Amino acid sequence: MPKIIRGLYNLPDPAQGCVATIGNFDGVHLGHQAVLTQLAMKADMLNLPAVVITFEPQPFEYFVPEKAPARLSRFREKVEALRAYSIQKLCVLRFNRQLAEMQAETFIQKLLVEGLNVRYLVVGDDFRFGKDRQGDFALLQQVGKQHGFQVVNMHTFAIDDMRVSSTRIREALQDGDLAVAEKLLGRPYRMSGRVAHGDKRGRKMGYPTANIHLHRAKVPLNGVYAVQLYGIDEEPVNGVANIGVRPTISGSDKALLEVHLFDFKRDIYGEHVQVYFLKKLREEQKFASLEQLIEQIHIDSAQAKSFFQPN
Repeated sequence: MPKIIRGLYNLPDPAQGCVATIGNFDGVHLGHQAVLTQLAMKADMLNLPAVVITFEPQPFEYFVPEKAPARLSRFREKVEALRAYSIQKLCVLRFNRQLAEMQAETFIQKLLVEGLNVRYLVVGDDFRFGKDRQGDFALLQQVGKQHGFQVVNMHTFAIDDMRVSSTRIREALQDGDLAVAEKLLGRPYRMSGRVAHGDKRGRKMGYPTANIHLHRAKVPLNGVYAVQLYGIDEEPVNGVANIGVRPTISGSDKALLEVHLFDFKRDIYGEHVQVYFLKKLREEQKFASLEQLIEQIHIDSAQAKSFFQPN
């Protein structure tokens, strides 16, 4: 697990230096993975720690929170994903008014030069930073030459002529195209959380569920899915899941992930689990009665089981 450093004032002694990259890394998709692999190889070559610099909240969430897209991954999920890429440190900068108004040259000096003593930096060639987005790749290269560190760009990463991006993955999830999302992520799309006690309505309807609180302002997908659950000894466990606001039962505006696991009886309250979304079965919908909802759940469950037991 990378060491998490929060804020400019908690940076370690910069004498050793590091290799670094900057970005949101939402979803840690194949494009991100290529950058992280490149960074880890350079870190090994220079015998320096690899550092990922990111922001909380993400800049778009700070400037226009009502228009910010749903994140593919929560902060904890991002940290877990980074474990696989030999990242020693995750530098988390609080994106606030002070950071938003910082001049580009000041950002470079305080963070990259004085704070981290960066020796090698990887950024996107369209990366902008500093007040009014004044800083760009050319400025980083110019300052890098002055201070003796190399700046290289992350070229667009594409699969089957399809640009890999967090935006493209969100679109695929919204369209229910989990195959495209998986291709761009390099794995099935997943969400994680802790299993919590619910209102036990599923149990009363004959379909007990593991209720997973998502702790998200928005979710990138909605509906009923065939899923697999990981994080317990019996993993993976097949099941069917609903993610949404349960309009027939509660009509809440807070999304909840409910997973009914097939042929599973064990108590897993309190377990931190990962849910992999494998096939979308339908959109979430409001039914006229509880009886109609139960009838549809029978159909959903049968479809999910059929997915896992193809002819």
